[in-house]
Amino acid sequence: MCGIAGFIGIGDLSVLKSMTDSIAYRGPDADGNYADTDAGVFLGHRRLSIVDLRGGAQPMKDHTGNFIITFNGEIYNHQEIRDELIKNGHKFLTANSDTETLIEAYKAWGTQMLSKLNGMFSFAIYDRTKKQLFAARDRFGKKPFFYSQQNGTFVFASELHAIKKHPSVSSNLSKKSLQKYFAYGYIPAPNSLYEGIYKLPGGHYLLYDLIESKFEIKKWWNFELDPFTEIPKNPEQVWGEQLLDLLSKAIKRRLMSEVPLGFFLSGGIDSSSLVALVSKILPSKDINTFSIGFTEASFDESTYAKLIADKYQTNHIREILDIEKALNILPDIVSKLDEPMGDSSLLPTYLLCQLTRKHVTVALGGDGADELFCGYDPFKALDKAKLYNSLIPKPMHQAFSFLFAKLPVSHKNMSLDFKIKRTLRGLNYAPKYWNSVWMGSLAPNEINELFDEEIEMEDLYSEAIVAWESCKQKSLLDKATEFYVKLYLQDDILVKVDRASMMNSLEVRAPFLDIDLVNFARRIPVNYRFRNGESKYILKKALEPILPHDILYRKKKGFGVPIGKWFSEGKLNAFQEQANFNFLNNQFIKKQIEQHKKLKSDNRAFLWNLYLLSNYNF
Repeated sequence: MCGIAGFIGIGDLSVLKSMTDSIAYRGPDADGNYADTDAGVFLGHRRLSIVDLRGGAQPMKDHTGNFIITFNGEIYNHQEIRDELIKNGHKFLTANSDTETLIEAYKAWGTQMLSKLNGMFSFAIYDRTKKQLFAARDRFGKKPFFYSQQNGTFVFASELHAIKKHPSVSSNLSKKSLQKYFAYGYIPAPNSLYEGIYKLPGGHYLLYDLIESKFEIKKWWNFELDPFTEIPKNPEQVWGEQLLDLLSKAIKRRLMSEVPLGFFLSGGIDSSSLVALVSKILPSKDINTFSIGFTEASFDESTYAKLIADKYQTNHIREILDIEKALNILPDIVSKLDEPMGDSSLLPTYLLCQLTRKHVTVALGGDGADELFCGYDPFKALDKAKLYNSLIPKPMHQAFSFLFAKLPVSHKNMSLDFKIKRTLRGLNYAPKYWNSVWMGSLAPNEINELFDEEIEMEDLYSEAIVAWESCKQKSLLDKATEFYVKLYLQDDILVKVDRASMMNSLEVRAPFLDIDLVNFARRIPVNYRFRNGESKYILKKALEPILPHDILYRKKKGFGVPIGKWFSEGKLNAFQEQANFNFLNNQFIKKQIEQHKKLKSDNRAFLWNLYLLSNYNF
């Protein structure tokens, strides 16, 4: 796992070094650079050594010297691809570098090589023969790629910090992106925090023509639900066995490492399933598991993590997060955070990665299962919301909203008052907006007030609308699945894990996002992914023989932290007065803070978003 950076145009090696130095934590083991000064091409790399420790230095050239790559990620099936290439006459200089496999795959198949890859990646290949740069990002956007073309120079990097180091790049805040930040709780691709700087979306590639100084972007993969039309006699057994087989193979692929490896273990279904299945591959003495607990009981799952660790006799290490630790680690997080993000589970994720990195260099986690198998609470609300909408006239809905707004505020994890108020808030709008409004930090009318202007909802939630309306299935659950996979997974969950892990120089792998497993999961009909109010139905059925009932069927908690309580007690200050954002309504901000402190409303999500923005290192 690494950090990459580069540019074509104005600049020299000192500029490149300042870019790679700014993301040194992504790759503390080595740095490298390549320069073709005649063409104005500069490629940089920071390395976290995982595979081919001796021969994997980057940027890497092929044996002809005409193809040069800087690569961030892991290709789990690179050996199979390499074997195919060798049979076709390709020459390799390294013993088992997946980086060199990417170069030779590009030489053999061009952009079509992407469909052969099973892994996580962002990379750039300089093709001297074609005078072209080929850059690509994996299907789900697990590995980041920012780019900008300004003042005659094309610049790219793993993080915004590195992009901003280039003197040709100006960094003016994007008001549109900030509005989307408060609407979603994250900034969706291709937007970034700054005007003129963009994210290459997951499943897309970029071709830059050095002669024309122009680039084009194309989509090479799209997540699409395509349910089986033929149902086996016993789908729970047949599909369940296939799921576990594919998940086991995905885990085995991700054990590829020449450095110590471990597993995140929250005590939830997803991480527990990984530990249960790897116990059939590795002896218990070689299985390292890590978890985070909380002093606040409603947020703590560490007892369930210990239950699984004891069952499979893993080497288990746990750490407790309290306000003192949170306040200690927040400055480090904010100073390195690439973009402000409204997911407060960034805090425990960072601490988990910090703890894990003390013992291993690679960790496997359960990301992706909630999105693929309808695991979030909003999935349970969809059908009820549809029924409510058909029965309750608008005036009565407004009366209910007013009435339930008076419910006492609780700062417990996923409290009843929080769920009711969020659900009613979303029902003020059409179904295509529900998930975004439920998950965002502010309602659309509040965003208008915060920015002192009327913002068109179609513009504000354009990405959510596209994800919802492009789904070919009619079920609300299917449409929500595509929303969570295409937006929330890519631009929140995977960003959070990438930043928290790389700040600690830790590589994190996601077996549930193995492409073979995803291609099977997307074909399972929705009534087997979610049945009679039971989320992850088929996955739970598959896991019944190997996981305790208390793990499979307990109430979901999520990886939250008690920030609502911390803000109300003044332990966290949501807004720094010196952060004078003249485009925000300070009166609205003060009202939100005051109402939260007096327990008149639960504004924890907005205050967290505001906290990160006002402390962000611009």
